[in-house]
Amino acid sequence: MNLNERSERTKKLAICAMLSALGVVVLYLGSLVEVLDISMAVIASLFVIFAVIEYGGAAPWAIFFVTGILSTVLLPNKFPAVMYLLFLGFYPIIKEKIEHLRSRAWQWVIKEAVFNVCLVLLMMMSKYFLYYGVEGLEIFEAVFFLLANGTFVIYDIALTRLISLYVFRLRKKFRIK
Repeated sequence: MNLNERSERTKKLAICAMLSALGVVVLYLGSLVEVLDISMAVIASLFVIFAVIEYGGAAPWAIFFVTGILSTVLLPNKFPAVMYLLFLGFYPIIKEKIEHLRSRAWQWVIKEAVFNVCLVLLMMMSKYFLYYGVEGLEIFEAVFFLLANGTFVIYDIALTRLISLYVFRLRKKFRIK
């Protein structure tokens, strides 16, 4: 490995470490101000998108795992970390893979399936840890499920537009590579 390759690897590692640290800080802000918990988890997922676009491979997964583990350990309110770990942190990575499929219909079917599996897992955890023994939540769960799916569609479209904005307008200004 020559000096230039080593320098590039060091730069990549440093940027990934900074993105992980920024992710933890953003999630920490979300845990301090409970109104911002989900939106800060979404913002933390943007750092993963950056790594998917610029580096690919293992870099986005490293950022996801480091940010998720550190947030789980350090945050006083764990909900933003749970949201990040259960869906928002890894979704940008698999979104890129799913969107390589030719059929847009299959893309949406797979995206919705992934989201709904994660949503059911989150709802089961909430029911067990927060609402254990509370009866009559079925209507609330059904309404929440529908609203969450609608919100997911909006989130996915917004994410696609943010990715396009970065790739076609902002990427040259950052000059990372």
